[in-house]
Amino acid sequence: MADLRALFSSNNPSEYDVVEAFTDRQYQWAVVAAALGEHLQKVTGPGIDVEDLEAPRTNVIMFHGVGGAGKSTLLRKVEAALSAAEEAPAQWGTPAWSRRLLPIRIDLSRSAAAAGSDFERVILTIRLALAGALGRTLPSFDVALRNYWETVHPGEPLDEYIRRTGIAGKVTSMLPGQIQAGVAEVAAALALPGLVGSAAGQLTSALVGALRERQEKARALAGAARTASLLEATPDLEALSFYPHLLAWDLAQLPARKQLTPVVLLDTFEDTADRHRDLERLLQRLVWLMPATFFVLAGRSRLQWADPALHGQLDWTGPAAWPGLGAARALPAPRTGTPAGRQHLIGDLSPEDCESHLARRLTVEGQPLIDADIRAAITTRSHGLPLHLDLAVSRFLEIRRTGRAPVAADFDCSFPALLARTLSDLTAEERHLLRSVSLLDAFDLELATRAAGLPQQASARRLTERPLISENAYALWPYHLHRAIRTAVREDTHSEDRWTPADWHQAATRALAALGEQWTAAATLGPSRLLLVACLRQGLRLAREHRLTDLGWLTEAAYAYTDDSVWEPLTLPADTTGAPDTAADALAELLTAITRRQHEHRQRTVERLSEVLDSGLLSDEVLELALYYRAKAYKDLDQGAAARAGMRQVADAGGRLAPKARRGLANLARLAGDFPTALAAVPMLGWKGRHHRVLGDIHWSQADTDLAVAAFEAGRAEAEQHGAAGERAMMQVRLALAVSFADPDRADAEVALAHQLLDGLDQRSNTLLARVVTLIKGAGTGGVTARAESLRTDIEAAGLPFLHRFVELALAFHHAVRSEDQEVAATIDRLRALTVTGDFAYFTDIAHFMANLPLLEPSTIRWTRSEDDIRSAWRGLVQARQEHLLAGN
Repeated sequence: MADLRALFSSNNPSEYDVVEAFTDRQYQWAVVAAALGEHLQKVTGPGIDVEDLEAPRTNVIMFHGVGGAGKSTLLRKVEAALSAAEEAPAQWGTPAWSRRLLPIRIDLSRSAAAAGSDFERVILTIRLALAGALGRTLPSFDVALRNYWETVHPGEPLDEYIRRTGIAGKVTSMLPGQIQAGVAEVAAALALPGLVGSAAGQLTSALVGALRERQEKARALAGAARTASLLEATPDLEALSFYPHLLAWDLAQLPARKQLTPVVLLDTFEDTADRHRDLERLLQRLVWLMPATFFVLAGRSRLQWADPALHGQLDWTGPAAWPGLGAARALPAPRTGTPAGRQHLIGDLSPEDCESHLARRLTVEGQPLIDADIRAAITTRSHGLPLHLDLAVSRFLEIRRTGRAPVAADFDCSFPALLARTLSDLTAEERHLLRSVSLLDAFDLELATRAAGLPQQASARRLTERPLISENAYALWPYHLHRAIRTAVREDTHSEDRWTPADWHQAATRALAALGEQWTAAATLGPSRLLLVACLRQGLRLAREHRLTDLGWLTEAAYAYTDDSVWEPLTLPADTTGAPDTAADALAELLTAITRRQHEHRQRTVERLSEVLDSGLLSDEVLELALYYRAKAYKDLDQGAAARAGMRQVADAGGRLAPKARRGLANLARLAGDFPTALAAVPMLGWKGRHHRVLGDIHWSQADTDLAVAAFEAGRAEAEQHGAAGERAMMQVRLALAVSFADPDRADAEVALAHQLLDGLDQRSNTLLARVVTLIKGAGTGGVTARAESLRTDIEAAGLPFLHRFVELALAFHHAVRSEDQEVAATIDRLRALTVTGDFAYFTDIAHFMANLPLLEPSTIRWTRSEDDIRSAWRGLVQARQEHLLAGN
């Protein structure tokens, strides 16, 4: 089928081939085929009694989706496929049923008829289709319809009305004749031929009388139990809405060779909406009163007929009446071969389907007219929405008409028509809410309501029921706006009620405050790392994009984020302007630099943090965060003097990071070989200064395994009490390190637990240190040196040179256990070179102690015990490992 709009967009229609490309909707066809197949089994069996008005109805399915999702195209394809199997897309396959079907597609959109989507038009369209398919009268319905028409439309012939209202087709002239034939047939059955040309009311009264008298011939033509009552009722629109019951009865009486199943496809169902659901109530009666007819509906919202709350507005409501139309499952349905339920979302197209659609839409000699890079750009921007693809094709042709070749950059845009389609059926309050939630990546009802500044959640609830909002029951915030629509809303410059920059700024301020209130309220009940990170991600993006100045809760959240050393990625948008130019930029870049240090060389971390500090945009409250983490990066880079200066600055300021800075100074004292100074600082550190970690590091460095293990176990327990997963993992790695020298068997379990606790925490240095532990516990066995070489490469790539000393210490222990004197000497030489700055110089002394070698010159290291005690303890660990290996052999 040709795309006529594209065909008429050029003066040279033969320049390229224009095709209305239908992209694979195989799942939706499977839904139709499965439901229709099930329905036909009931129709052909004894299962459907058209006069049973109490049985639940399963003769309807609903496709719902955002405007432009392809619902109308799907219904047109379904109509074609049901009319002739060869018209179906090849991938749909051949249906299994053999019964004759009559597809009847009716567009309910307000633009489809001058008089609107009225119920008369629906009834006449169905009867016209049956006139052409059957070529015969349907007596009871036709008599009722004639009576109604002459009463409601006196003096207006039916055929003229049909032509005037646009329902005309090739069978237009057949319907009045069939109705007249039906009247004659009834008059003959009543033996009253004189009534054929009389007023409809006279014939109707005579037929009612005959039915009341239970005349056999009358009952044969119009024998439904409720026929007489329907014909006696005032022939108005209310009565017309019950006449489908007569039509269903007439169809059920057809001889076997004439039997067929109408499939009525009602498109644009959302245009039936009104405050009192008047038209929807009439259409629901049509579906209910024709149980042998199959209905396929398409609209923007789910069908609510199974909602008991609509009792009184509609005639049949609740899940018992409509078992397939119940509320969406809270959990995803299991994957089965047959689609379940009667309501189905028309979702986005996959990138592959988008590419296929664009490649086949415009072609020249069988090759795509739209270049691959342009197709990729359109696909990315569309987020799978078919309407965006169609609008992009129109833009492509429009650009070509100017004489310029389109390029990919031309399609980095949204389309006003897409937004207009989205906003068309939203109330003013819902449009306001839609723009508010477009600021958020995800939201719940409370967050949406607060961001919009509304007093009640009712509008937010209504909006979430529309298909432009997706729901993920497993997510922290379950709702999110369709990405293509979100982009169109944010870039809107054409709508009459579009927001001004001040409106967007106010809404962003409200949204940021709402996120903060949600996180603060949750934090009072207990720490939630998931909520913290999610609020930070959304909050920082809002603050940056809208240049918000009141960062309030973001400062507190930044400290909470860094406190536990978990380092989930914040995935903030890239700063394309270079150096930060707002406080929000500076805070976002600060947290990004701190997080990214797990994946970047520490020198890059220093550079990024220095740039933030130099900007002068950090508030006094977060300035110490940048100073502290830059000092840590300096330490990892073996720049001890700079690290000490930074830690001293933070400690002297007495801020919230002062305990951590004092811990940093204690660690730097230990690294410099001043163990007594480090030990003296421990009592002042407390939990915030991670006192157990500092104490454990002092003890294992002096080969006091028992005290080190006790300190690390106490630190792990304390971390568990505070819910600090990051600190708990660090304690476990150090516990495994202390145990690995003395007890390789236990170290297996401890390092396994360490890896388990590290999983998902993104602590790169501790993950690498855990690999060092594996080297140590394997000391004296084969393969250690090869694994050490691989580890060196990873440490270099991570920009963590301080860990090279741990690798060399592990090798010193390994070679000492194996009494490999030359390898020990080479390892000591490498350690001496690595500790030339003074930090970790005690590792060189430890290597001598392990191999029972004398120091070449007096040591500057200040131990907490005598040097002889330290030497004896380390040598004892080597000897114990040798005995362990001998016992194992």
